[in-house]
Amino acid sequence: MMQQREQLTAAARQYVDSGRFQEDLERIVSYPSESSTAEGRVALKSYLDEVVEPAFVSLGCSVERFDSWRSGNNSFLLATRQESPELPTVLCYGHADVVDGQAAGWTSGRNPWVLSDEGDRWYGRGSADNKGQHWLNIVALRLLLEQQGNLGFNLVFLLEGAEEIGSPDLADFAREHREALQADVFLGSDGPRLAADNPTLFLGARGGMTFHLTADLRSGSYHSGNWGGLLRNPATTVAAAVASLVDGHGMIRLPELLPAGIPDSVAAALELIDVVPQPGDPKTDPTWGDRSLSPAERLYAWNTLEVLALGAGNPAKPVNSIPGSATASLQLRFVPGTDTAKIESAVRRHLDAAGFSMVEVEVGQSFPASRLDPDSPWVSWALTSLAETTGRSPVLLPNIGGSLPSFVFAEVLELPTLWVPHSHPGCQQHAPDEHLLKSVAREGLQIAAGLFFDLATTPTPAGNPRPGAAVPAGSAS
Repeated sequence: MMQQREQLTAAARQYVDSGRFQEDLERIVSYPSESSTAEGRVALKSYLDEVVEPAFVSLGCSVERFDSWRSGNNSFLLATRQESPELPTVLCYGHADVVDGQAAGWTSGRNPWVLSDEGDRWYGRGSADNKGQHWLNIVALRLLLEQQGNLGFNLVFLLEGAEEIGSPDLADFAREHREALQADVFLGSDGPRLAADNPTLFLGARGGMTFHLTADLRSGSYHSGNWGGLLRNPATTVAAAVASLVDGHGMIRLPELLPAGIPDSVAAALELIDVVPQPGDPKTDPTWGDRSLSPAERLYAWNTLEVLALGAGNPAKPVNSIPGSATASLQLRFVPGTDTAKIESAVRRHLDAAGFSMVEVEVGQSFPASRLDPDSPWVSWALTSLAETTGRSPVLLPNIGGSLPSFVFAEVLELPTLWVPHSHPGCQQHAPDEHLLKSVAREGLQIAAGLFFDLATTPTPAGNPRPGAAVPAGSAS
């Protein structure tokens, strides 16, 4: 069995080194599947029609399509291969959409829709986020099927088409198709590793909530000399309102914006994490945020309140007048254990008590947090698999600092969630010059192949009927 595993991971490495994965990547990057534009959604449909659906059909999967589901901006593809009801079932996920190409910002003559092969980097929109990552998992499934003649488990693979605009309707789709999406474990690849050379497993994501503070006090501006000291300045007022929520050193001052605490299992996992900026990353500030917490705890286990925008008057050309209005846009990044249902009312009460009743509060987009307990037996199973493939101790993150729709799988479908990213923090996934590292892709394909092999051949928390359970390939539907 070990020899078969080694042969499979060697085949995965060869798939990248031979140039076959690059050929795949060239094709999938060429589809400008921007979910924010009508033209991009047409390209996304073509990508699903011409690339993804045929790939799953070749895996012996039945494929259902839900294009523009409920006449909305999200589309779904659901591929299923059922080998035996006695085998474990894995639900995989990826997203086929990309952010705007931002073609004017790409350097050195690069085109976001044409793959550029440069050193250890493949440049192209979607190379890292997320086409390259979900394609690595699809290839790993294909290599396992070619080797064994069957997968040795049941597969459900869900691709959505609007993750980059907030995954609209994904939660409702999951609720409506709960039976078809049932599985023993969830396995997705998105987001970055802790660092390029650190194989990483993370178990969820922080949530986010934006809200806007506005002081719209009068229709126009008035001379600061003639009226200064008599008219309330909305910019000063909004700045003070922000400072009453988060101070000038990043410490949140309103208790209702904080989690109840850090679970022991999360704290134990983060004791092993050292947050070290990589080349090209910004320099971190050790005096920013709650210094009673380690950098890893601040980033992965605590809440942060960030000012995203702050505006009044004309900063490019200030004049001697008191502005009539001012606004600030803030975002709370939060972990599980935060009572988000009470945040708006808590902020309102706090501002009123501080004398800022003239500041309006408007809550914008919100997405939940989720996290699998690091003590879950699925976590140790996955870590063992990653270590076996790479020969190194993988990094375990209880959750990433950013956001993914992990809550849909953890809370709506109630599945243990395992995320194994095949990218790195400096991949510039939402900016010009997005790229995938060849070295990470090579190891990522080996990791994915190892995980799928182990799901088929080793005891898992799902309770395989026996190690190496084999089912004839013809039993798939």
